[in-house]
Amino acid sequence: MEEFYNNRVKHILKKKGKVSAAWLHLASNVSAEILANAGFDALIIDAEHSPVDYQTILSMCQAIKGTGAAAFARVPWNDLIAIKRVYDCGVLGISVPYVRTAEEAREAVCRSKYPPLGIRGIAGSPRACGYGLNRGDYLSRANDENLIMVAIETLDGIDNLPEIMEIEDLDGIFIGPMDLSTSMGIRGQFDNEEFKAAVKRIEDIVVPSDKFLATVANDAESAQKLYDKGYNMIVMMSDAVDLSKMAVKNVKKFKELNNLEVEE
Repeated sequence: MEEFYNNRVKHILKKKGKVSAAWLHLASNVSAEILANAGFDALIIDAEHSPVDYQTILSMCQAIKGTGAAAFARVPWNDLIAIKRVYDCGVLGISVPYVRTAEEAREAVCRSKYPPLGIRGIAGSPRACGYGLNRGDYLSRANDENLIMVAIETLDGIDNLPEIMEIEDLDGIFIGPMDLSTSMGIRGQFDNEEFKAAVKRIEDIVVPSDKFLATVANDAESAQKLYDKGYNMIVMMSDAVDLSKMAVKNVKKFKELNNLEVEE
C-alpha cells in the first residue's frame, strides 16, 4: 500500500505557521465532509461536548479523508482508553481538556505514544493502520506524526504552564476561554481585565516558545487578530453553532420582510 501517513498540519504548526480550524459538534459525517471540502486545514471532532461515539468518529474521519483537511479530535478526558480508541479511528491529533499540572500533561503524551516512548496499546487492525494494509508505515511514524495539545482552562494550569512547556513531545497549548473564565468566577466575561491578564500570561509563555498556541474565535476576522498576536491555530467556526446562527438570522429576516412579530 502506498505510504500516506504524513501530518501536514503538524508540520505547519512546528514551523509556527497559521492553521485554520473548525469544530465538528453535530456528530455528522455529512457536516464533516462539507467543512472539509470548504478548505479548512483542520477539523476538530468534539468527543468531549458532543454525542459522538467511536463509530461516528471513524465515519467522520472517512468523510474528511482525501480533502486535504486533517482530522483531529478533542478527547472526552485525559483517559488512556479514550485516547487510544480515538487515535485508532484515524485522527491525526488530539486535544486533551482541562490539564492542570505537568504530570497530567505527561500522562496525555505518554498515552498518545507507542512504546518505548509511551503506553499506547499497539495493533495493526484499526482504521489508523489501514485495517492492516498500512500498519508498517503507520506504526513506524505515528509517534512522530500524531499531534498532541493540551487545554489550559484553569488558573492552576497557568501557574504550572512553565513546567508543562518543558515536556518535549507536547506539541501545543490550547486556551479554553469558557472553562478558564468559569474557573475564575467570571463565566463568559472575556473583556474582564482579570481574564485578559490570565490569557496574556499564557501568551507570554507560549508565543515565544517552539510550541504552537491555539484557541477559538467567532469568525475569520476575530481569528486574524489572534494570528497577528502570534497564535497559530484558531478554531473559527462550529458546524452546530454557525448553523444555529444562520437559521435564526434567516427566520428573523423572513419575519421582518413579512411584517411578522420578531421574537427577541
